[in-house]
Amino acid sequence: MSFAFAMVIALGLDALIGWPTWLFKRIGHPVTWIGALITVLESKWNDGSNFKRFALGSLTSIVTLAATLLATFLLTVWLPETWVGTVLTGVLAWPLVAARSMFTHVQDVARPLTLGDLPKARFAVSMIVGRDPSHLDEPGIARAALESLAENCSDGIVAPVFWGALFGLPGIAVYKAINTLDSMIGHHNDRYEFFGKFAARLDDVVNFLPSRLTGLLFALTSTKTRAALRCIRRDARHHRSPNAGWPEAALAGALGVRLSGPRVYGTRKSEEPWVNGTCPDPRSQDLGHGLRLYTIALLALALGLALWALV
Repeated sequence: MSFAFAMVIALGLDALIGWPTWLFKRIGHPVTWIGALITVLESKWNDGSNFKRFALGSLTSIVTLAATLLATFLLTVWLPETWVGTVLTGVLAWPLVAARSMFTHVQDVARPLTLGDLPKARFAVSMIVGRDPSHLDEPGIARAALESLAENCSDGIVAPVFWGALFGLPGIAVYKAINTLDSMIGHHNDRYEFFGKFAARLDDVVNFLPSRLTGLLFALTSTKTRAALRCIRRDARHHRSPNAGWPEAALAGALGVRLSGPRVYGTRKSEEPWVNGTCPDPRSQDLGHGLRLYTIALLALALGLALWALV
């Protein structure tokens, strides 16, 4: 069985049809199943002293990962060690890749932004970012969408495929469980600062290599490879995230725009450093350029996986 080729199948299925709405309505989605378990555990255990919250938050992560690993391991036991098993692994991994949905979300921002419909563009970008978009102008909306495209290319596609290619269905599923834990409880606020600390750190660890691979994919498939690599070398380490700086810096350098910078979360303003700060703000047309580079980078990823499977 070839795990690498199984990931090519998963990428292909996701690119062609995504996760259909009719299927979601009938059975949900693996991430929502994982999320339901996290919600139950968090509601029961997120209480008490900071030490207790940290301990029980760590246990929440361990229980969630153990359940995910057990379920997927039991599935793989029944898969044949033939091309049929490879195909079935790809089909089972398919919902754990989010390439099409990310493309669609950014496209939904680009369309109204190109027409000058800022309210509709703000609403669309609010679906993919955590900051307050209510006062964002055209460059602010474009920056938010491009940053989300860069970060989610790593978290939503490259990282799960990377771990799936190494460890099969358990690898991609456990990664998605870690990523879901981080997105649900890995926040810096009163409720989750200690409860989600273990999940947040674990997410940093499993994204270390994939985020750098994503940055290199953007750089090497762009027409401005040197500029993208220079931006990575100069600015990636200054980003608020130990990992997101790589794909963001690569995309900023490749498009010749600046990203990151100050932003508002709720009532709190965060003074973030600029990435590629000497370049101009992105405009609506840069979202189309970003989506083209995103598509080319993912095609290169699929080709690389296919070549790996043939070696």
